[in-house]
Amino acid sequence: MDIEVSALGAIIGLLVAIVMILKKVPPVYGLVAGGIVGGLIGGANLVETVSLMIDGAQGIMPAVLRILAAGVLAGVLIESGAASKLAQTIVYKFGQTKALLALAIATMLLTAVGVFVDVAVITVAPIALVIALEAKLSRFAILIAMIGGGKAGNIMSPNPNTIAVSDAFDVSLTSVMAAGIIPAIIGLIVTYILAKRVSSKGTAIQLSEIEQSTAESLPSIYTAALAPIVAILLLVLRPLFNINVDPMIALPVGGLVGVVAMGKWRSTNEYIKSGLAKMAPVAILLIGTGAVAGIITNSRLDTALVGILENLGLPAFALAPISGVFMSAATASTTAGSAVASSVFGNTILESGVAGLAGAAMIHAGATVLDHMPHGSFFHATAGSVGMQIEERLKLIPYESLVGITMAVVSTLIYGVFQWFL
Repeated sequence: MDIEVSALGAIIGLLVAIVMILKKVPPVYGLVAGGIVGGLIGGANLVETVSLMIDGAQGIMPAVLRILAAGVLAGVLIESGAASKLAQTIVYKFGQTKALLALAIATMLLTAVGVFVDVAVITVAPIALVIALEAKLSRFAILIAMIGGGKAGNIMSPNPNTIAVSDAFDVSLTSVMAAGIIPAIIGLIVTYILAKRVSSKGTAIQLSEIEQSTAESLPSIYTAALAPIVAILLLVLRPLFNINVDPMIALPVGGLVGVVAMGKWRSTNEYIKSGLAKMAPVAILLIGTGAVAGIITNSRLDTALVGILENLGLPAFALAPISGVFMSAATASTTAGSAVASSVFGNTILESGVAGLAGAAMIHAGATVLDHMPHGSFFHATAGSVGMQIEERLKLIPYESLVGITMAVVSTLIYGVFQWFL
C-alpha cells in the first residue's frame, strides 16, 4: 500500500502507546490505539490507517505461529518439573562458595533452552532464597544474579524474541542464537561481578520466607535435559547439514520427546495447555506490535533516525542496537521491543549494508537494555519472586541496565564495528 505517514505522527503514536501502557492499559490495546492515533495524525485517513495496521499484523504472523508452537516445549519444561530439576542440579553442583555464579548460570541455561526469562527467574527463586539464607546473601544480590543470567540466556535462546528477529531478517533461528553466545558470556561475567559487589546490600532473607520443600517427584537430570537437547539438535541440522527443520516443528518435537522420556506422557495434554496459556499473551502482544509497526514502517521515522545518526557522526549500523534499546524501553519487553525494532527498521538496516544476521543480533542485544522498566510485567514478576518491595526493586534498574548495555556494546563491536571496518 503506497501510503506514507509522517515521522511526527509515528512518534506521537508511539508516545500514546507508551502512556497507555504506563496507565496499565493492556499493552496490545495501547499499541493498537497508538497505531490508530499515529496513522491519523500522520496524514492517513481512517481506512488507510486500519489497512496499514492490518498489513503490519499480517507480517508478524509467521513469528506468532512459531511462538505458539514453542509453547509445547515451554509447557513440558515447566510443568513436568524438568526446569526445576535443571536449576537445582546446577545450583547445588556449585555449592555455597559460588552461589551467585550458580544462580546466574542456572537462570541463563533455563532461559537459553526455551523458558521465558521471567518464568526462569521464578523457577530458580525458591532455590535462591534458601541459598541466600545459608550463605548470608542479600535479596538484592540474588535477584541481580538471576536477572542478569536470564538476560544472557535470552539472547541465545529459542524464545519468542529470537524467533521474532530471525523471522524479520529472514535468517535461521540457530544463527541468531549463536550470535548471542559471546555477548551472553560477557554479560554473565558482568552479572557475577555486580552481584558479588552488592552481596550484602539491601534487605536480608528471613527464615519465614523459605517455602518447605514438597514431595513433588522431579525427573532425572538426564531425562529433564532431553527435551531442549532434541529441540536444539533439530534446529542445528540446517547450519550443519542444510536440513531445514523449522522451529514450528523442532520445538514441539523436542517437548514431546522429552515428555515421553520422563514417563509423563499421560500429562502431555495438560502440559501443552499450560504452555499455550503462557505463550498466548505473548502472541497477542506481538499482534499489537505488528499493528503499530505497520504504521511506523510506512512512516519517515526510519529516515529521520538515520539522519540524526549521520548528524551525530554515528555509522548506519548504530541504528540496530539503538532501535532495540528504544523499542524495549517503550514496550518494557524484550519480545515486543525486538519485534517492533526489527519490523520497522529491518529494511533500512539491510539497505545500509548491514548483513541480516548482524542486524538481528544487534537489535536483539539492544532490546535487553531497558526491557525491565516498571511499566512491564517483568519488573513486577521478578520482584514478587523474591518478596522484594517496589522501592528496592527500583534501585535494581541501573544494575540490570548495565548488564544489557554490556551485551549490546559487545554485540555491536562484533557485528557492527569490526565488520564495518573489515
